[in-house]
Amino acid sequence: MQIRYLHTMIRVLDLDRTMAFFGLLGLQETRRIESEQGRFTLVFMAPPGQPDCPVELTFNWDGDEGLPSDSRHFGHLAYGVENIHDMCAHLQANGVTINRPPRDGRMAFVRSPDNVSVELLQIGAALPPAEPWASMPNTGHW
Repeated sequence: MQIRYLHTMIRVLDLDRTMAFFGLLGLQETRRIESEQGRFTLVFMAPPGQPDCPVELTFNWDGDEGLPSDSRHFGHLAYGVENIHDMCAHLQANGVTINRPPRDGRMAFVRSPDNVSVELLQIGAALPPAEPWASMPNTGHW
């Protein structure tokens, strides 16, 4: 089974200030996504020459009242997988709870034994929805 590191996501209260901090470390903006519907901005920053090693800064336009006290600064690790259905079946067979099943054939979330949220994303196009994932509800939070 192939797996590839994608990014690490952190939630931020002040996008400009946080970008300036990571800029001081030498990271540069490599990509930006603005979602009017989701009311968030994602900024990916990486060291020069290392575009495959970004940190994703997630800024929620309407605020994020729990920060910094709710430990939600660190959002999740993300990995691209060859077949999200097979990976989730493999994890589930080994006792891992699928917190957010890949109902869309594209994205799932699980948690490590230390409660670290891990996002799994289908490499390439989403797979067609399939059972048991298509009708499986979320479990807990991610």
